Amino acid sequence: MSKLKPVVFNDLGLIGYKEAWDIQEKIFSGVIDAKISNRKKSPSEKQRTSDYLLFAEHKPVFTLGKSGDMNNLLTDVSQLENLGIEFFKINRGGDITFHGPGQIVGYPILNLDHFYTDIHRYLRTLEDVIIDTLTEYGIKGGRIAGETGVWLEGGTPFARKICALGVRASRWVTMHGWAFNVNTDLKYFQHIVPCGISDKAVTSLSAEIGEKMDILEVKQKVKKYFEKRFNVRLVDFSK
Repeated sequence: MSKLKPVVFNDLGLIGYKEAWDIQEKIFSGVIDAKISNRKKSPSEKQRTSDYLLFAEHKPVFTLGKSGDMNNLLTDVSQLENLGIEFFKINRGGDITFHGPGQIVGYPILNLDHFYTDIHRYLRTLEDVIIDTLTEYGIKGGRIAGETGVWLEGGTPFARKICALGVRASRWVTMHGWAFNVNTDLKYFQHIVPCGISDKAVTSLSAEIGEKMDILEVKQKVKKYFEKRFNVRLVDFSK
C-alpha cells in the first residue's frame, strides 16, 4: 500500500469558466468547513480533509484578479461578446489573463497543512511542475525575479511567458492555479496586457516546438511531475 498522500484528480474537460469556478468554490468551502469542524473535535474524532487537483480547458475567457487593473483589458467589455470571449472579475491574486482551448488549466485545492504552510514555496513548486514538464520537450523554462509564472529566456529581450499563475488561499486551503499554454491560440492575448506586464511576450508549447502538441500526452507529464514535486499520488475521481 502506497504511503504517498492521495490527491483526488478530476479532468473536467472543456468547460465554461463559471461552471468550473463553482465546482472549485464548492470543494474549497467544503475543505475549509471540515477544518473548522475539526477544531471542535478531539484528536481521535478529527477527520483528514481530502486534497484535489482539477484539470480543465475553458471556452475563451479573460479573468481579472482581485488586485488587477481594468486598463489591462484593451478591448471594451461590451465588444467581447461579439468576439466570443467571456469576462470575469475573480478572487485570485494576479492581474488579467486568458483561458481558452488548448491550455492545460490546473486547479489544485490543497490543504497546505498536509504539505507546508508557505504560499511562496507553494507557488514555486507549481512553477517547478511546469518547468519539469518543459524539459521533456527540450525546453528550458525558468523564472523572472518578482514575477510569478514560467518563462522562457527570462532576463533577456526575448523573455516570454508560457504559463501564468494566480491563486487564492484561506485557512491554508488553496484554489485557482495555473494556465499552461500548450496549443493555445495566442491571438487572444492581443486584447489584454497579459498579467499586467506590457514589455514581455506570451508563447505556447506548440509555438516553441513548431507543431500542434498531443495535449493528452502533455497532461500525463504534468500529472507525473505534480506527483513528484508534491510527493503525492493522484487518484482518479471516478475510482
